[in-house]
Amino acid sequence: MDFEWMRVFLEGMLKPLAATMVVVMAVLLSYLQKLGLEREMIYSIARAFLQLSIIGFVLQFIFSRENSLWIILAYLFMVSVAGYTAGQRAKHVPRGKYVAGASILAGTAVTMFLLLVLNVFPFTPRYIIPVAGMMVGNAMTVTGVTMKRLRDDIRTQMNLVETALALGATPRQATLQQVKRALVIALSPVLDNAKTVGLISLPGAMTGLIMGGASPLEAIQLQIVVMNMLVGASTVSSIMSTYLCWPSFFTKTFQLETKVFTAE
Repeated sequence: MDFEWMRVFLEGMLKPLAATMVVVMAVLLSYLQKLGLEREMIYSIARAFLQLSIIGFVLQFIFSRENSLWIILAYLFMVSVAGYTAGQRAKHVPRGKYVAGASILAGTAVTMFLLLVLNVFPFTPRYIIPVAGMMVGNAMTVTGVTMKRLRDDIRTQMNLVETALALGATPRQATLQQVKRALVIALSPVLDNAKTVGLISLPGAMTGLIMGGASPLEAIQLQIVVMNMLVGASTVSSIMSTYLCWPSFFTKTFQLETKVFTAE
């Protein structure tokens, strides 16, 4: 069995280990400023180091197989973790983890399908898994913010929503403004990032290609594709989450489910 890649990996980890000196500096500053974040910093960086090392071995295995089944399994695993994380953010939304997971799955699957149909990316692990990871990560953040903000806005404006319902409005009509506000707040960072990409900072995909030896012109071509898919996936996922939240916010008689909004 060829273990050459193992030797290359271990040699390559020397620089990441050397870079931990930056974390040592941060820990020292936290101690001197009495922030109390030393343990959390050490735990966070150690966990990231371990997780990324494991993922590196997993991806090495998947890339060497070139099997579509591994692509699907890796994608579903990412969606499951993202759904759980987003659901934790919106913990007062009933079945929030399932709502978030379904929304992220819908948004990223539709976007990925379009990219494959348009032949933007080949269906291989080396392309699909990193692309799916970027989409799932952004959709996770947007979906969690949307769900939490929608529930909180309805909670603070229960009287307005109940008045609209009493006057004959449907749940969608009664909460239209709250839904719009939640979506705008959740999607604004993604859109702002798209507006300033390349002007303030070079995104990860573009930076990685340039550092890997690709020309800047090749790097921006990929980055444009990445920004497009992030906007698409995030928008579909956030809108889907509002539709899936509605049934748990209202009773069958179109009244607010007060127990959802009384929990602190």
